[in-house]
Amino acid sequence: MIKSMYSGISGMNAQQKKLDVIGNNIANSGTTSFKSSRVTFQDTMRETIGKGSGPVLALGGSNPKQIGMGVNLQSIEVNTGQGSLNPTGRPLDNAIDGSGYFIVGKGSITDKVTVSEDGHITSEETSGNEDSKAMDIYYTRDGEFKRDSLGNLVTPNGYRIMGYAISGGDSVTSIDYSSGKLVVNKVPIEKDGKEVELTAGGELIPLVIPEEIGGKKVSGFTIEKDGLIKATLEGSEVSVIGQIAMASFVNDGGLEGVGQNMYVPGANSGQPLLRPGKGSENEAEAAAYGSIINGMLEMSNVDLAVEFTEMIVASRSFQACSKVITTGDEILQELVNLKR
Repeated sequence: MIKSMYSGISGMNAQQKKLDVIGNNIANSGTTSFKSSRVTFQDTMRETIGKGSGPVLALGGSNPKQIGMGVNLQSIEVNTGQGSLNPTGRPLDNAIDGSGYFIVGKGSITDKVTVSEDGHITSEETSGNEDSKAMDIYYTRDGEFKRDSLGNLVTPNGYRIMGYAISGGDSVTSIDYSSGKLVVNKVPIEKDGKEVELTAGGELIPLVIPEEIGGKKVSGFTIEKDGLIKATLEGSEVSVIGQIAMASFVNDGGLEGVGQNMYVPGANSGQPLLRPGKGSENEAEAAAYGSIINGMLEMSNVDLAVEFTEMIVASRSFQACSKVITTGDEILQELVNLKR
């Protein structure tokens, strides 16, 4: 009876964890880019009452006699499948159609974030303040971007959207580390009737859509599938501002969620690999990443019908495990009464 009661306790604990996960899935069914989770279980070690034996001349074989000791949590797997894309019509809303994550940062604009030749990110503090830290880098599929009062491209929580600086012709978008300001020069897409060869990569910078570029007011902007941001200036002139950076992971299920729709690399996720910038030597590898769909947001991939069904199953399993405990208690009470 004691073993059955402990098995019932382990079952109640396991089903409670499952209900916790289901409850979180249902609560976030309307959260932008939320990824649902599922729980799997495994049995614990078994008590062997009798060992199995092979067949002999006089007798046939027998199977082992074992009693299970309950259930244990095996894993909480994240479903990284893509959610549906919901059109919003807002020019700063962006959804990723395919694999990949946006890169966001928290820190000073002068904190240099470099990209190595193998596509890995390195953040270092360059502002000269000994008490300051390097920029904290996070990853998200939530493309609900905003502009602050300075034109910085940020998340709803104020984290900076990271991207590549663009150079083309004699112009380049860069950071003036002495003044701590982002310098956005006019990088035309055409010059003298010819298309300008654009180059991006080598360093990540916080992106900004300023009010003016080269003394001309910005009247509008577009974000293309490869993340290239183009601003329309007065006189219908078009200038390239930068390119939104994206990263991928070998095992994105190993990412650790930190809240606010953001993730950090985990021990089993692998290091982030950056999407090559426009004009780089390995630009062809960018085809392996998803496309940025402007004017849309990725919704949660929670299936409420499945979650409600799993919730009923978990609830009934919890009740059954509690019944095992009460039944074991009744039998123990009967044994005590026999002694009396």
